[in-house]
Amino acid sequence: MSTPETSRFVRVRVELVLEIDDDEAVTGAALQALADDTDLSDAERADSERAVTEDTAEALAHLVDPFDLVGAVPGVELRQASWSSEQIDYDPDSSEWDLDEDDGDENDPEDDEMTVG
Repeated sequence: MSTPETSRFVRVRVELVLEIDDDEAVTGAALQALADDTDLSDAERADSERAVTEDTAEALAHLVDPFDLVGAVPGVELRQASWSSEQIDYDPDSSEWDLDEDDGDENDPEDDEMTVG
């Protein structure tokens, strides 16, 4: 239902934890994606190649694209996106990684999460 008080904009928050079991495959795919990107200047390409070669998390950030997540969703247009990746210590048994728990203010309806899996 859309009323004049209802915003047409929706923020979707997604947090993923990925296990990389082949650093070379991820780095190689990122380097190939950079080589195929015709919009990069030589300086930008060199900086990006250095970054993805030194850090697998950076390589992964070059491969994961939020536009791909919503590009085929009818009736929506992605207006803004940001993303990053970092290497972390991960313990799936730790309560810190319980996806069923809200990590925000319990009274904030914007922090409602859906868990798939």
